[in-house]
Order: sequence, then structure tokens, then C-alpha cells
Amino acid sequence: MQKPLTDDQKQKIIRTAIFEFAEYGFNGANINMIAEKAGVSVGVIYKYFTDKETLFTACVKGSLAYMDGMFDKAEEGEGNLMEFLEQLIALVQQEARVHPEYYKLYLQLTVSGMPKQSKEVVSLVESSAARLYRDLFLKAKNDGLISKDVDSRIFSFYFDNMIMMLHFAYSCDYYEERFKIYCGREITSEEKDEFVREEMMKFLAGAFGCNY
Repeated sequence: MQKPLTDDQKQKIIRTAIFEFAEYGFNGANINMIAEKAGVSVGVIYKYFTDKETLFTACVKGSLAYMDGMFDKAEEGEGNLMEFLEQLIALVQQEARVHPEYYKLYLQLTVSGMPKQSKEVVSLVESSAARLYRDLFLKAKNDGLISKDVDSRIFSFYFDNMIMMLHFAYSCDYYEERFKIYCGREITSEEKDEFVREEMMKFLAGAFGCNY
């Protein structure tokens, strides 16, 4: 009788699957290849993950936990709204280089061919960020730190779109080239991180009607 998988073994399967889904998408990822790279049998994967969709959702949850940890790091250094946003941008730049697979997986969620429960997955991924930004911007507006004209929900959507594009520019070849075309030169190197942050913060300060 086969021994139950340890937590480390389960995590290895999920980490391996994250790389495969991030690289090939939901439809292109192969369970046989995931099993081979994780050092387990296909039967073991289906024992712990009912089907490919269940494994994919587990990968998304693992990726989400990682991204939530990034929010926590930014909040630890929070002094005010603009300091929090700048710290978050810096973490996106740093973490997207270290673990591009998480952001590539996120990109795969935005294309067609997702599993049936993709609506559930989208809600899972987006809800925590939407709630965080909305509450953050609403508090800043009520405290008089940003313009009273700001709609906290709409601005949450706009800001997250900017963060999402930054994720992709630092981890996905297409978006890195896109960033380069708009900026006219290589802009995603570590030497340019401070410049990118400063320009993004200027843009946000203008949108929020506050100083930076």
C-alpha cells in the first residue's frame, strides 16, 4: 500500500504544475509531464487532485497565497498611502524577477481556454486585491489625503490594471517588449527600477490629486 504523500511532496507537485500551467496554459499543460517532473505517478496526482481543473485551482490558490504575502510585506512598511503604493510597486519589480512563474500563471488566467470554474478562480484571485485597494483609497479620501472626487472602486480597478501590466512587463517576454516599445529603450533592468517607480508615482499623484 502506497504511503500518503507528505506536505512537501504535495507542494512539489503544485510547484511543478505551476511552472507547467504558466508555460503552456491550462489546455497545453500535460499531467503526465507534471507527474514525471514531480517524481510521482499520474495515479498519485489524481488521488490527491480529482482532475486537471482541481490541480489548476490548487496552483492558483498557491500563487494567490504568494501574492497575498507581497501585500503583507508592503503593509509592514506602510507609513501613508503613497508610501504603501511605492513599496508595493518595488515589491512587484523584485518578486516578478524572482518568481516569474506566478505572474505568468496569472497571465494565463486572462486568456481563453480556462477551465469551467474560471469564474470562481477569477473571483478568488481578484477579490482580495479589489477589497484592499478599495478600502485603502476610501480611507485616504475620508482622511483628506487624496481628492474627494476619487471614486475608490473605479480607482482600485485602474490601479490594479497598472500593477497587472507591471507584473507582466517584468516576467513575460511579450509585455517586456511592449514596455520597451512605449518607453523607447530597455526599461525593466534593475538599474532602471527606481526611475520606473518614480514615474509611476508621479502619474498616481496626479490622478489622486496629492503630492509625491
